Amino acid sequence: MNSRDSRNTRGRNGRPRTTGNCARSTSSYDEERAARRGGGSSRGGSFKIPPALLVLFGIVILRLAWLQVIDAGRLSAKADALTTSNVTIQAKRGTIYDRNGNVLATSVECRTLYCNPSIIEDKNAVASVLADKLGGDASDYLSTLSQNTTFAYLKRQVDTDVAADVVNTLASDQISGVYTLADVKRVYPYGETGGQVLGFIGTDGHGLSGLELQYDDILSGTDGEMLMERGRDGTPVAGGVSETHEATDGTDIIVSLDVNVQRVAEEQLTQAMSDTEAKSGNVVVTVPDTGEILAACSWPMFDPSDPSTVTNEALKLMSVSDSYEPGSTFKSLTMAIGYETGTINKNSTFTVPAKVMVGDDGVTDDDGRDYTMDMTPTEIMRRSSNAGAAMVGMAIGADKFSEGISSLGIGQTTGIDFPGESAGIVPSRDEYTGATVGAAAFGQGVAFPSIQLVRAVGAIANKGTLVTPHFLVQKGGEKADWGEGARVLSEQTCENVIGDMREVVLDGTGVKAQLEGYDVVGKTGTGQQALDTGGYLDNSFLSSFIGFANGEDAAALCYVSVYGTSYHGSAVAQNFSAIMNEALTDLNVPKQN
Repeated sequence: MNSRDSRNTRGRNGRPRTTGNCARSTSSYDEERAARRGGGSSRGGSFKIPPALLVLFGIVILRLAWLQVIDAGRLSAKADALTTSNVTIQAKRGTIYDRNGNVLATSVECRTLYCNPSIIEDKNAVASVLADKLGGDASDYLSTLSQNTTFAYLKRQVDTDVAADVVNTLASDQISGVYTLADVKRVYPYGETGGQVLGFIGTDGHGLSGLELQYDDILSGTDGEMLMERGRDGTPVAGGVSETHEATDGTDIIVSLDVNVQRVAEEQLTQAMSDTEAKSGNVVVTVPDTGEILAACSWPMFDPSDPSTVTNEALKLMSVSDSYEPGSTFKSLTMAIGYETGTINKNSTFTVPAKVMVGDDGVTDDDGRDYTMDMTPTEIMRRSSNAGAAMVGMAIGADKFSEGISSLGIGQTTGIDFPGESAGIVPSRDEYTGATVGAAAFGQGVAFPSIQLVRAVGAIANKGTLVTPHFLVQKGGEKADWGEGARVLSEQTCENVIGDMREVVLDGTGVKAQLEGYDVVGKTGTGQQALDTGGYLDNSFLSSFIGFANGEDAAALCYVSVYGTSYHGSAVAQNFSAIMNEALTDLNVPKQN
């Protein structure tokens, strides 16, 4: 049977075909086993590895043997000599703009200088160059250059051109070991203007005070990191491992400050400090219906660009953190509570003696009045009568008075977006004594930061709605939502108080606050300051003025005070007028005549 027949052993009906002797034409078992032992098959010859491939395998085996046995020690030492270091890539901090788009704080690219002390041979020469280019004495840099390390910072946040000059000068002298890294630094284009509000940042790029601290999470972004392989001497390895995680820049914000109003506020506060020989003082300017703060400052001030001007006192914004007895500016609130509760009206008349007993103390007026006279609420305000205000407070009564000042936010934090706000020292109703209401009615016996007074008087200017004072207007293109505020006074109450305050400026203690073409309303204040041991300091006052314009349609409100002076509140009324003039001008408020 041929091979074809041997492969076709089934018939058409699928049954096996048979030959006469039933023999198969396949290989025997012994033949197949022999073929397998020979590595071949019944179909072809034997398989052979090419000589070239055998040579390649041999080379690889020899190289592995060399690396693992003969050269292992050297490679191990080399591996031990390589190190990796992490270098922070600082994110670019967000820019702070004022309400008109002026840049108040921004970050610019610069360089950080660092060195590898272990490879610097002539340290004195390097120190001399650094002193010449960066300032200071050569000795200032020698301690860093002499450290037992391969990496040390020489100076951060160096201007790019200065850093390049350092490196190029050293290179021309064939001195190696000083390098630069990319960095950013904070700059404040207006210097001291707005410094306390803006605050400043530390060397790590994060806010330490002011709005830089308040909104640090928004402004700072996320730092990046560069992983770099270095040799034993600290020099970056060419072609070595290098991995970079890019920084994410911070978000820009717009704040309510007007840089022009801020500048004038600071100038006027400085002038008031000089004129009254005061120890400290503060100014706040707001838009009453929104609570936006156009300007804020306190004395002493500082320049965030110059660390030498920073002191603990300068870092504070006095209007937010420090509590003082307000004095007669508080009478505006006393009258508001009186009108709101129906205790008084515009025609109410009080027979006011020369001295009114408040608890065990006799209260008199600062003008030296020694006779009894009839006074309306307007007259009490115009004359700033302590005795008259005490009588109004006692007529209101403790329950309504306590409820009234609480509704106006006195003794409570305002929610201002600034670090360090204090609630003040204001007695609760159950802490009242027989003298509390009478004394508080003219601004004694209660102490709180002036931002609370600004907010409360702002409600009078705002037809009865109490809003949150704030700086942030917009972040990353998104408008900040500060809510609509709460109504705490009726419009009629506000109209009545505004009328009283108008008389103070037209023909009372605040005539120096007048501003041609505008309806200015306001109130002077001369607050005695309490001693820790009881009683009050002699001839030392918080002299202040608070007011707004125009009276029935308030566009701006301003508070000015100086502390630790012998002058009365009328002394700062003219400073108020100068600041208010700038604010109304910048807000494009037309004159009425």
